[in-house]
Amino acid sequence: MTRKNFEFLEVRREAPKERWAPERIEDFNEIQGNYSENKAKLQASRCLDCGNPYCQFQCPVQNYIPQWLKLVQQGRILEAAELSHQTNSLPEICGRVCPQDRLCEGSCTLDDDFGAVNIGAIEKYITDTAFEMGWEPQKPSIKPTGKTVAIIGAGPAGLACADILIQNGITPIVYDRYPQIGGLLSFGIPSFKLEKEVVEKRRKILEGMGVIFKLNTDIGRDIAFDDLYQNHDAVFIAVGTYNKVKASIPGENLAGVYQALDYLTNNNYYQMGLVDKKAHHNFYFERVVILGGGDTAMDCSRTAIRQEASSVYCAYRRHEKAMPGSYREVYKAKEEGVKFLWHHQPIEIIGKDKVEGVKFAKTELVQQENTGKMELKVIEDSEIIIPAERVVIAFGFKPNALSWLNDYQVKTDQSGRIIAKGANKHPFQTSDDKIFAGGDIRRGADLVVTAIFEGRSAAKSILNYLSA
Repeated sequence: MTRKNFEFLEVRREAPKERWAPERIEDFNEIQGNYSENKAKLQASRCLDCGNPYCQFQCPVQNYIPQWLKLVQQGRILEAAELSHQTNSLPEICGRVCPQDRLCEGSCTLDDDFGAVNIGAIEKYITDTAFEMGWEPQKPSIKPTGKTVAIIGAGPAGLACADILIQNGITPIVYDRYPQIGGLLSFGIPSFKLEKEVVEKRRKILEGMGVIFKLNTDIGRDIAFDDLYQNHDAVFIAVGTYNKVKASIPGENLAGVYQALDYLTNNNYYQMGLVDKKAHHNFYFERVVILGGGDTAMDCSRTAIRQEASSVYCAYRRHEKAMPGSYREVYKAKEEGVKFLWHHQPIEIIGKDKVEGVKFAKTELVQQENTGKMELKVIEDSEIIIPAERVVIAFGFKPNALSWLNDYQVKTDQSGRIIAKGANKHPFQTSDDKIFAGGDIRRGADLVVTAIFEGRSAAKSILNYLSA
């Protein structure tokens, strides 16, 4: 059958069916369903198969998007899954949590006039369907070399590194302080975006390939870093960034003020049955204010809604289009009842012994006379107080100090990120030849997909180092 290439005119962009907002806020289950086979084929057929696939170029892992869209259209799901895994170690997770509107779909030729191809939903459909059909990535056929690599951190960078190493005969031993793999995938991202069974499925696959996990293991406390350094052929540090950025305003130490990651992690622990009600940060029937404009702020806002807070405000000091998070996440938060305060800059958290409210000053963009640039300025006498019993600060993350690295002269920059450029040696290699680093601890807090890219790239560099 000859392909017409005009399907985008006949078939409109259509996402998989979602549970409507009043229903989905009743629980923490994923809100989006999956395509049927026919729907997936139709949506994949909208791809123009551009000569210059901007979607692929904009993807950090350079997914073969047009190629696996064509395979889906032809019903060749297992081949699509194989192709998807050639570039991405966690495609079923990226299909759920990637900000496609800022990456592949935002670069789709059809985006402005006809609606982008729904790449993320199809990526999710491919792996989910392949798993349901009993497919799994092939186990390594390469004979084990006997060499081992210690990976510190079982987040996306560490998992991606382990995936590439095991496929090339190197045994990765992955250490993590959490009781489950995934890092922020399991303990930061809420289940309504990524159900934890998805991460557990990937764990079983990696273990089946030969990856070894040592969980509930805190480096420097449960095991000395020097033990890893001495007993493995290389070490890959992928610990992420967990040190919270403070608001640096009066009152942020009051009872009732939470850091975003502490709040999200606690709720995920509760949902997974790892903490009881007494330790749960429950905002039931409380007035809540979230400070920040990124995806983490959206996660906190939507979590508070599901905890049945009486009101949830999310405040950001700039306008809506300047928010660093995904527009799609903002839209879903609005659907679920989150109220947004644009151009509101927090200047104080009010209260005596506990939170009573947040004082804001309103802001505006003013054009500078000399440069013509727009500058954010506080409007005089514009202060207002929003009453609240709970405040969550979501201003981002920075690296923790890794004291166990002090004896190895591994260099860091001013913000604490590990410098691992490799210079003239191997990319992702630190100033100690045996130690590599990647993901957020190297580049700063970023996307899941960029961490995956760094983990896979670092693994290839480690392979070159070990074969030298």
